[in-house]
Amino acid sequence: MVASGKKIISVGVLFSQSGPYGRLGYEGYRGAIAAIEAVNAQDLPFALKPVFADPGGNIDRYAALCDDLVTGHGVRHVVGCTTSWSRKEVIPIVEKRDAVLWYPCVYEGFEASDRVVYIAACANQHLVPLIDFIMPRFGKRAILLGSNYIWGWETNRLAREMLHAADGEVLSERAVAIGDTDIGHLIREIEARRPDFILNNLIGESSYAFLKAYADLGRRDPDFRATARPVLSCNFYESELERVGGDAEGNFTVSCYFRSLPGEANRAFLEKAQGDASGSGISAFFAQSYSSILLIADGIARAGTDAIEPVLASCKTHATSTPLGDIIVDARTNHIALPAHIGRARNDGGFDIVHLAERAIQPDPFMARTHLKSSMNEGQQPGFLRLVK
Repeated sequence: MVASGKKIISVGVLFSQSGPYGRLGYEGYRGAIAAIEAVNAQDLPFALKPVFADPGGNIDRYAALCDDLVTGHGVRHVVGCTTSWSRKEVIPIVEKRDAVLWYPCVYEGFEASDRVVYIAACANQHLVPLIDFIMPRFGKRAILLGSNYIWGWETNRLAREMLHAADGEVLSERAVAIGDTDIGHLIREIEARRPDFILNNLIGESSYAFLKAYADLGRRDPDFRATARPVLSCNFYESELERVGGDAEGNFTVSCYFRSLPGEANRAFLEKAQGDASGSGISAFFAQSYSSILLIADGIARAGTDAIEPVLASCKTHATSTPLGDIIVDARTNHIALPAHIGRARNDGGFDIVHLAERAIQPDPFMARTHLKSSMNEGQQPGFLRLVK
């Protein structure tokens, strides 16, 4: 309930809750709504009013729906988008209409719009520490899989660069159309080439189908069980693990947040968020979307307005307490410093944390300061930019 007399500020919530990645979109939607309810329960002079838009997984609807949120509903701040493709459709709208997109999903990097706040990890905060953790334990021969759009293309390109810098080998790289679940050819190639690990940058139903098929291969041939040749992901969450079940057991995920993180702060967040979601429905995408709303609300409270420049200035100069930690927006890139925890999937819908990061990694979206040969224990090195021909 919103107390009378409070100023009502509309916030856009733009997620696809159906379509090939609808499970993720619904998770982001629920995270935003849970945070809005938490904000509105506080003693603040304003209340947030969510204005929903659901593109239904249709890429052609994102720009029009975002434009309607801003021009038709007076929204200045939009939380949403799951894929990089949808984010890139929305960016021209928020830049043109003087609004801000708060983007809560991990992505490939190589972008820094002044009208986007990137709440989740870029490649130096997910891919680099994950592969750096895996190579000494399993080997350097990999097969790279990705959905056929910029997330898969760029993340696999960076993985290829990292493996080559470590004298490793990319046995093959394959792209799959978003939503395609006919992936038998991938399993046959993995069986023939026998990689040390598989990097899975598929999304949604394609990823779930692949993980189930790979688990079937492991049941037929123990040499392909996750204990021997694991699947790695930078974008696989607890809610998706519940969808796949025990077929993902033993595989690895990197994330700034896991439901199983230790500490009183995470326990308190889980208890508070259960008003909107069961504990089993809370994972990184939920927490990142939730944190986006907290940043917006804290910025409005400090600035005394929802105008975008004062809100952004506040978020770049004052830390906000969130499920991701006390975070502040980097003034140069509009990204966030985040930890890179590594989890290994259990068969009960959760992750065992096998590497608990001791500190946050500063964002480096253009990989200008991140050395691809660096160790995760040594941190960032003096960097380089390499021209890829």
